[in-house]
Amino acid sequence: MTDSNPQSGDVLVMVGTRKGSFLFWSDQKRKQWKRSFHHEGWMVHHMIYDRRNNEIYSATNGEVFGGLVQRSPDFGGTWEHHNEKLDYSSDSEHRVRKIWHIEPGPQSAPNRIYAGVERAGLFVSDDKGTHWESVDSLNNHATSELWKPGGGGLILHSIVLDPRDDQRMYVGISAAGVFRTDDGGKTWAPKNKNVRADFLSDPYPEVGQCVHKFTLHPTKPDILYQQNHCGMYRSDDRGDHWIDIGDELPSRFGFPLSIHAHDPDTVYIVPLVGDDRRYVADGDMSVWRSRDRGESWEHLTRGLPKGAYLTILRENLAVDEAHPCGVYVGTQTGQLFFSADEGDNWELMADFLPPVYSVSTAIIA
Repeated sequence: MTDSNPQSGDVLVMVGTRKGSFLFWSDQKRKQWKRSFHHEGWMVHHMIYDRRNNEIYSATNGEVFGGLVQRSPDFGGTWEHHNEKLDYSSDSEHRVRKIWHIEPGPQSAPNRIYAGVERAGLFVSDDKGTHWESVDSLNNHATSELWKPGGGGLILHSIVLDPRDDQRMYVGISAAGVFRTDDGGKTWAPKNKNVRADFLSDPYPEVGQCVHKFTLHPTKPDILYQQNHCGMYRSDDRGDHWIDIGDELPSRFGFPLSIHAHDPDTVYIVPLVGDDRRYVADGDMSVWRSRDRGESWEHLTRGLPKGAYLTILRENLAVDEAHPCGVYVGTQTGQLFFSADEGDNWELMADFLPPVYSVSTAIIA
């Protein structure tokens, strides 16, 4: 720990790794960074700042204790974890093995937190993670017998809330696809039309697609972006139909995806070479940016290393809300790259970290 905490208005960068987590923070000039180390010995798959209560949540996983959601009210000074009933019922054949993603609930439910887990499922807490409940309408969905594990297991890794409608939210499951609820979780429908599943006999099934990451922008929540095992896609109608926007990219395969904080038409991704190799295209580190919702793409390399066969996982690309926005990329070999000018120029922000599992950002309230 350092002798100071992030202050209101600071940029906070939360980095989960195989051997713990790091908090980096700076004022919005982002010239000098402080950092602290937490969760020593835990695998940290995701971290998120809850602006509603000025708290940090982390998805921590260990060989002995399994998966836990931990909460800090003081920027890592202390961490709490209760996690009552964060597991499937005793009569279920499934168990919660890992926590993969955490998402704060809507403003109308200030203590609500969602967790995406392995075996793939969604859990909800209305008391900041003390008690949990399985969202059985999704976890026991009629299609769930068709869900199959991807390379990382059978996991629910993306949770996206519609900021305009508290009853609408989305989840992403590998390998099952995207699901949407319009009634607050009472019912769920697969939303995978036109998304390929080239590894199946039917390349366009109702479920079975391996979505890697998807998100929306709060100012245009009807538009979704998805990085998939088999392509990069956009939906203009809340996931009812998807459009392939990856023709200019060097690969159809990749994991991370993020949207510009202030421009919902600007998207960032990092393509990888095939699911059997999983390193950056041509062995040169690069980020790809589209300013027109995926109609065209720019190849961003200035300041990034060449001859670097790096791997970037699904949670390892994030954008902050400063002006101009910063872009951050973490790697499996422990580098954290940073651009202070929306991706035009890059620098190495941290090196020799453990393998990075997630990068997320916030402006402190």
